[in-house]
Amino acid sequence: MQICDFQIHSKYSRATSKNMVIEQIAKNAKIKGLDIVGTGDMTHPLWLNDLKKKLKPENEGVYSFDDMLFILTGEISLIYKQGGKGRRVHHMIYAPSFSVVDQINEWRDKKGRSDYDRRPIFGFSSIELVDAMMSISKDIEIVPAHAWTPWYGIFGSMSGFDSLEECFQDKTKFIHSIETGMSSNPEMNWRISFLDNITLTSNSDAHSHYPWRLGREANVFDLKEVTYNNIIGAIRTRKNFAFTVEVDPNY
Repeated sequence: MQICDFQIHSKYSRATSKNMVIEQIAKNAKIKGLDIVGTGDMTHPLWLNDLKKKLKPENEGVYSFDDMLFILTGEISLIYKQGGKGRRVHHMIYAPSFSVVDQINEWRDKKGRSDYDRRPIFGFSSIELVDAMMSISKDIEIVPAHAWTPWYGIFGSMSGFDSLEECFQDKTKFIHSIETGMSSNPEMNWRISFLDNITLTSNSDAHSHYPWRLGREANVFDLKEVTYNNIIGAIRTRKNFAFTVEVDPNY
């Protein structure tokens, strides 16, 4: 089985340790017992440059550094108005290759700057995001991040929505997962019937390289072959997606 933490941040993020570099992430992820880590921050040009220099192709859509496997991930912050209300939503984006990341960044650079922080802020909607990502590659996966946090969660009480359909409208068919995040766990999400067909993923959102931060929340897969498409396929279908590792939301 593969233990995977797909949501971390690099040293280029605000309020993040200067030790969040690929060398320390790989070292401490191995100590924690992780098998695959998301790179995080793939939209930040300096971090992306580091990744391109240091990661080597290992398998289809999977890269490695010092025997630790990585896939390309990032986060985006959207602040916009929809339905007469201000919305603030964070989404994770998974990408199958550096060439696709370059296309994502080329599109977003037309919308504003992405070099000032690892989680760039844009004013377009979640609907436009999904539409643009699907036009670049159907292999891109978009996952609403930390779905229940009051601010910046898709279901957050202060700036979110009451359903996936309200947020994404006719693009909801491209949303296969939400991230439970530190503020909720599967048992809480299972109470919501409209999430019955949604895969519940969870990640650490680590801002430091310590083993007790990396992988504090994680996803466990049962894959015969570790490829990007097999990981995304498991998220989309739940086949070979075993369970998540969770922190008590009281934390």
